[in-house]
Amino acid sequence: MESWIGWIIVGGIAGWLAGNLMKGGGFGVIVNVLLGIVGSVIGGWLFGLLGITVVSGFIGSLASATVGAIVLLAIVGLFKK
Repeated sequence: MESWIGWIIVGGIAGWLAGNLMKGGGFGVIVNVLLGIVGSVIGGWLFGLLGITVVSGFIGSLASATVGAIVLLAIVGLFKK
């Protein structure tokens, strides 16, 4: 995604997906979407660290953002307890 709006949309979808995939459903739709937006940045960073560069287009962006959102939800979940 090239624009900020695109990243917000992808991050929002990723946060919603991550909340549905995580045990316990995450923190509610709004917080999951916000964490997904932040998680999209983390996912891009993680994929770069791992040398995964084939991530392109909407599906690739969604995949990396979802992975980042899941990681972020897991980390935040550790502190929630």
